[in-house]
Amino acid sequence: MKIVVSGGGTGGHIYPALALIREIQKENKQAEFLYIGTNNGLESKIVPRENIAFKSIHITGFKRKLSFENVKTVIRFLKGVQDSKKILKEFKPDIVIGTGGYVCGPVVYAASKLRIPTIIHEQNSVPGLTNKFLSRYVNKVAICFDEAKEFFPKEKVVFTGNPRASEVIGKDGIKGRLSAGLSTTKPAVLIFGGSRGARPINEAVIKSLSDFAEKPYQILYVTGDVHFEDVKKEVELVGNPQNVVIKPFIHNMPEVLAGIDLVVSRAGATSLAEITSLGIPSILIPSPYVTNNHQEKNARALSDHGAAQLLLEKELNSKSLIGHIDRILLNNENLKEMKLKAKKLGVPDSAGRLYQVMEQLVKGVQK
Repeated sequence: MKIVVSGGGTGGHIYPALALIREIQKENKQAEFLYIGTNNGLESKIVPRENIAFKSIHITGFKRKLSFENVKTVIRFLKGVQDSKKILKEFKPDIVIGTGGYVCGPVVYAASKLRIPTIIHEQNSVPGLTNKFLSRYVNKVAICFDEAKEFFPKEKVVFTGNPRASEVIGKDGIKGRLSAGLSTTKPAVLIFGGSRGARPINEAVIKSLSDFAEKPYQILYVTGDVHFEDVKKEVELVGNPQNVVIKPFIHNMPEVLAGIDLVVSRAGATSLAEITSLGIPSILIPSPYVTNNHQEKNARALSDHGAAQLLLEKELNSKSLIGHIDRILLNNENLKEMKLKAKKLGVPDSAGRLYQVMEQLVKGVQK
């Protein structure tokens, strides 16, 4: 099977694509891949490192307000469709899948016009402009939240979950704890604000350090590379409690997550797929700075089912943060119940589910 994958801009679109590719490589040794992205997106650095063939097209996203820039974007889109058709005719894929980001627009649209089977994968509970546009042309729309269903033609929708959920399964939590400098005996809370960190979360954690020192649990606090030096200076002034480990970034997140009892984080789709797959309760602080406020909607998809507690950024401070952690971690019944509810929402076989949809589409064409 020859597969074209397109997705870019942020890790939230790229990592699910890579997780899917790895799953297919396990199942089908003969599968061939081509990844189409942009040269200025994160994908241009991440994908070639994974030894996956990579080609780029030039495209930019639409502005949400009227702007002359959008006229240029339409011209770039048409040129992108032309370039994509050329790449697709050369590679001759059996199927094309878009995992989000504006680069998918011309690639998936071009594939549909060439009558190549197409799928889009929507990670969030509220889709972006590109996937809404493409849903009219593709064969299938794979979703991760039931809440996303209403935005797409219902006969095309299939619930698969996020392929990243499959990558965190079966890891050694003890090894993960030791690699992060955590004790293997105390309950552990992971606090992080996404790959780049989040200043409001960092501020609340710094103000909570002296209180954390008195707690029977331990904290692994990931600041994000950009904020690490500033946080370090502030921590030097207030003191770093023995039960708080501070890191700029975690490179073996699936392993570390396997040893964690509670997560405090933003509500990005990939993080939520990972923690529900493992059945980890969470305190979710959605970023209010994202398109369509989709993180709050992602978070509510968990909190409405008792798998998470929602803490809005405007309500975030040292007192509310510690209060939420204590209510979950110091109450065994609560912790146990939230674990079960999180696990119930998890889709650990999501990469396999998505691959199955792809196989069915290809077989349907070959008949």
